[in-house]
Amino acid sequence: MKGKNKPLTIALAGQPNTGKSTVYNLLTGGTQYVSNWPGKTSNYQVGHFDFQGDTIHLVDLPGIYSLSSGSVEEELVRKYLIENRPDALLVILDAVTLERNLYLVAELISLEIPFALVINRMDMAETQGIHIEPDVLSAALRVPVIPLVALRGDGVQQAVATAIHAARHPLDWQPNPPLIRPDHQQVLDQLDEFIRPFVPSPYPYNWVAIKLLEGDRLVTETMREKMGEDWEQMHSLLIQHDDAFLAVAAGRYDWIARMVRAAVVRPRSGVLTITDQLDHVATHPIWGVVSLLGVMAGLFGFTFGIGIPLQGWLEKSAVQAAAAQVPAWMGSAPGWLQSLVAHGLIGGVGTVLTLLPILVLFFLGMGLLEDSGYMARAAFVMDRYMHPLGLHGKSFLPLSFGVGCNVPAVMESRIIDEPKARLITILLTPFVPCFPRLSVVVVLAPIFFGQNAFLFSLMLVGLPLLFLVLYGKIMHEVLQKGEHNAFIMELPLYQPPRPKAILKSVRGRIIDFLKGAGTIILVVSIGLWALSYFPGGEIKTSYLSRLGHWFDPLSGITGLDWQMAVALVTSLLRSENTLSTLSVLYGVGADRTLSEAIAATLSPASGLAFLAMQIMFVPCIATIAAIFTETRSWLRTLWYVVLRLLTAVGIGALIYQVCRLLQWGV
Repeated sequence: MKGKNKPLTIALAGQPNTGKSTVYNLLTGGTQYVSNWPGKTSNYQVGHFDFQGDTIHLVDLPGIYSLSSGSVEEELVRKYLIENRPDALLVILDAVTLERNLYLVAELISLEIPFALVINRMDMAETQGIHIEPDVLSAALRVPVIPLVALRGDGVQQAVATAIHAARHPLDWQPNPPLIRPDHQQVLDQLDEFIRPFVPSPYPYNWVAIKLLEGDRLVTETMREKMGEDWEQMHSLLIQHDDAFLAVAAGRYDWIARMVRAAVVRPRSGVLTITDQLDHVATHPIWGVVSLLGVMAGLFGFTFGIGIPLQGWLEKSAVQAAAAQVPAWMGSAPGWLQSLVAHGLIGGVGTVLTLLPILVLFFLGMGLLEDSGYMARAAFVMDRYMHPLGLHGKSFLPLSFGVGCNVPAVMESRIIDEPKARLITILLTPFVPCFPRLSVVVVLAPIFFGQNAFLFSLMLVGLPLLFLVLYGKIMHEVLQKGEHNAFIMELPLYQPPRPKAILKSVRGRIIDFLKGAGTIILVVSIGLWALSYFPGGEIKTSYLSRLGHWFDPLSGITGLDWQMAVALVTSLLRSENTLSTLSVLYGVGADRTLSEAIAATLSPASGLAFLAMQIMFVPCIATIAAIFTETRSWLRTLWYVVLRLLTAVGIGALIYQVCRLLQWGV
């Protein structure tokens, strides 16, 4: 028995969407993100708390469906459980899907770590007509079973006390394990006996034998290395029983059926639950898409209808007002220092500040949809339309939200579990033209194309979407080797959104943005300010204008003068900066409008090339920062910036040369 005052390590295990992270937050006060998406916990979280004199180290493990080596999360969990061996487990089960959850329990028993079962969402099960008797199930399993309603905290204290008892008295833990189908019991016994001298500590012999019969890749590789020449004899035995994995699974399912037969009463056949009734619409091939479009329109209206005015108000009343006060605050300071504070520091912080209303509202809206269970239906409905890009339905969500703002759209890619699919989605999302880029097209298109502005605007908007599909197919072939990801998603029950959980998720996402993207935005803002200010204090004579002149050799190819090149560079700060930069560089004033200045300088062919480059150009620094934050790779971020730059220049050159060849607008 362990010493009375020795700290205990208790791990939370279970399948995705069972409420593990909710229990973790209740006990530790943590702020881990909780949602209905499987796979949110890509690494285990560790927290600490005191309970009735005991110090507990609580480990929240990723949600997994089994202890196979079929995913990174499954490998992570079983490696932790076997090599770290916590003192006890709290295995969280979902009352609504109890039978499926018990499959993981059947595997955990063979690891010989004491555990207690916690059946969460007992209240939701009752609303679905499912009645569970915890005491009966406990008697059948010979394992403590505690009912729980995690959202209210009901049963949490009892669960912790039970886990502590299991850790302090491991000899009392004598579960009723599943058995392999009788026709393969003999070969399992042979394997168990044969491998004992070779099984590395602390791996349980019986667990390794079962995994060998299942054909587990990692266990097979480990035992082949440990057994050396003796492996051939083992291998021949396994080949003779290559169907043994069916016997293992059959034994577990028979065990599950026996465990729940007396303890679970389900509603009579034919009764439709509220979830079933809603899903007749939400998952319908046609009405599901219609309802999704309506939900998206509502989210857009909520986010940008409120966020854009707030952004403008902050820009005017906070950022511009603060910048205007700099001369009064720093009257004796050099001009360059005042400009640094006004346009570099305040401008950089202002970029971050003005994004916050949009991000908060967007994440709040997404949190409501995720927590209610709807977003899983949206991904299910759109899955078929994403297959040509090698993606699945989850990728549609960040791609579609890129129209409003690429920054939260890129950050929303974290809902995608598979790393390569997530990377492709991150890189494709900024190809969706956001509102600020579209505003530049809307303002300048009438200047260049007159009555045909609408037609040309449609063509320009379609250009990045065309490249989204093109690059999507290329990335799919290169990164995924043309293989499609299996899209297996649990559709959780609909539930009332939980305000506390949603606010925690919003706070966590905003903190992630400020830590990752905020610093980058500030640094790049100061860098661009320095280029636009020095050496003479005016943008027309600055290093940035000299940088623009580097594009002079390309003017004959793209039709752009240096002013247009500088306008593209300043759009890195904010896409709409294109217009203000052009106004400064073309000397717009009381006697000359932007329309007059541009019309007198650029031909329609040059204008078309410029707008094509503008809508295909490198995204703003906030989006670049978000890409780095999500990929955690400067190399990939830099590669993406170069790709967008080369694509924009190439498209601009192609369009201008075709116009010259056709003698249109030159």
